[in-house]
Amino acid sequence: MVITNNHRPKIKKYPMKNFSNKLSGIANDTNNYLKKFFLKSNKYSYLVKPMRYGIFSGGKRFRSAIIVNTGKIFNIDYKKLITIGAAIECVHSYSLIHDDLPAMDNDDLRRGKLAAHKRFNEFTAILAGNSLLTLAFEILSSKNLKLSSKVKNELITSLANYSGFSGLAGGQYFDLTFENKKISKKRIIDIQNKKTGKLFAFCCECSGIIRQQNFIKRKMLKNIGSDIGLLFQIADDLIDFKGDSKIVGKPTKRDKNKGKPTLVNLLGYKETLNFANNLKNKIKNKIKNYGIKSYDLIQSVEFILNRKF
Repeated sequence: MVITNNHRPKIKKYPMKNFSNKLSGIANDTNNYLKKFFLKSNKYSYLVKPMRYGIFSGGKRFRSAIIVNTGKIFNIDYKKLITIGAAIECVHSYSLIHDDLPAMDNDDLRRGKLAAHKRFNEFTAILAGNSLLTLAFEILSSKNLKLSSKVKNELITSLANYSGFSGLAGGQYFDLTFENKKISKKRIIDIQNKKTGKLFAFCCECSGIIRQQNFIKRKMLKNIGSDIGLLFQIADDLIDFKGDSKIVGKPTKRDKNKGKPTLVNLLGYKETLNFANNLKNKIKNKIKNYGIKSYDLIQSVEFILNRKF
């Protein structure tokens, strides 16, 4: 139930360190689930090693945290949320492996380690990425996820839509297509909503799917997630523009050199930062409508612009 402005509870602020500890806990639980899942895999498959290399690359599992922190609002079982989080991290890791390929962003490093295609080779990286994408749907359809067939089907359909040509893959296509081309602010936001926002939209909307909410309530969650994703992508672009490559784990200022369609390249650093702060406040105001249980999700939004990598 959404709470009106006049009846919003006051949410106390706690140090970001406490949130970072919670974030680490969710990351550990997500990793443990994935490790157990891989233990059941065929040990003789040559693709398991590059798949593990790609997915256990030191990421913060922030998408999994968004799933958990949205699920708290609706009292959804933590283990179910971690399972869904593991699936979304497979999709995210697949996209990073493919993003780094010479045919796409041509990056040699990812989080301070060799990109998968440099550690192995290009065809292995492509196949490992493909396998992680399909593994996501294996996780969502598995008996370990104790949800009805109807809910599972809806989760799978939504994630497929948000990962494919109308979502993540479509956004990556336009991201590459419009390099070194002048496009509008609106078009850039549309690209980034597809490239990054769609997966975050799923992270929030999946709670509405599990609770079988109506279209309007699900759309509200979807829009919050999409805005969180846009904020996350803008933060990435700001980090690339001004970040320390040693902290980031790969060379910075790559977006500028490649002529990427980003708000930083269009508007400049200062104006983009102002846009990001306004977007952050807009998201927080929407989330506050869900009451006291929305605290960790609000902290997630605060965390995005505070990170350095």
